[in-house]
Amino acid sequence: MKGVNQTGSVSEFILLGLSSRPEDQKPLFALFLVMYVVTVVGNLLIILAIRSDPQLQTPMYFFLSILSFVDVCYTTTIIPKMLVNFLSKKKSISYAECMAQMYFFLAFANTESYLLAAMALDRYVAICDPFHYITTMSPRRCVLLLAVSCSISHLHSLLLVLLITRLLFCNSNVIHHFLCDINPLLKLSCSSTFVNEIVINTEGLITLVTPFICIVISYIRILLAVLKIPSAAGKHKAFSTCGSHLTMVTLFYGSIIYVYFRPLSSYTVKDRVATVIYTVLSSMLNPFIYSLRNKDMKGGLRKLMGMRRS
Repeated sequence: MKGVNQTGSVSEFILLGLSSRPEDQKPLFALFLVMYVVTVVGNLLIILAIRSDPQLQTPMYFFLSILSFVDVCYTTTIIPKMLVNFLSKKKSISYAECMAQMYFFLAFANTESYLLAAMALDRYVAICDPFHYITTMSPRRCVLLLAVSCSISHLHSLLLVLLITRLLFCNSNVIHHFLCDINPLLKLSCSSTFVNEIVINTEGLITLVTPFICIVISYIRILLAVLKIPSAAGKHKAFSTCGSHLTMVTLFYGSIIYVYFRPLSSYTVKDRVATVIYTVLSSMLNPFIYSLRNKDMKGGLRKLMGMRRS
């Protein structure tokens, strides 16, 4: 058990990854390399299209461009280390790297959840209070929403990581996961995790559930407003502006609820697969979900491609 000493501290952890079978490593490397390239290229195209098209200079697309940037950062925190470990016999990560990865992973994940809430709020104002949309969703308020989202997310992440650093790891340094996440590390610790679990079940729950509740309330009010629209065409147009966002919310929160809203003792290998959904898959699908179901984004991407050819 290299990396563990008798004082209860570790110098490194071993990340088991998605599979410990040698024959799976190269196929998994190829799969996640393709997913990473698609994620980075797709999200960068979304950002460039929004920045270059005057018609996309609206609050909704401002938040979408930030979401795409966060997705790139999010996956970059996780996938490069995964790719290295797929081709390495010793799938190690230093203690400092592990804490840094966990900090940024949690910070970007929470930022994404608050951005999804901000986008839901934007859709609510656009549909339910369109006459005050420009003043309610002013550039100043959008930047303020972004600043609050980032601040809460990073403070939350810092708190959880600091609590993890108080723990001792004296029996094993093998993490049954492909990244440094809270639950696998808590299960690995040989010291009391009572304080950590209390914080996760109170502050952590509030931090995660608050944006989700905002999204649910926004869409309930949107649904009630849309049902009052007399024409079928009007209803379809209103729902079409929310479809892409609802798809992302379902994918992101569905997998997070499965992983984190269960007792620590029930953590299994299935959680690793669910983690792939909200860390890698949702970030990769983000550009496709928003561009394929959105006429404005399709137009912006066509203009961007036209500019690159000319």
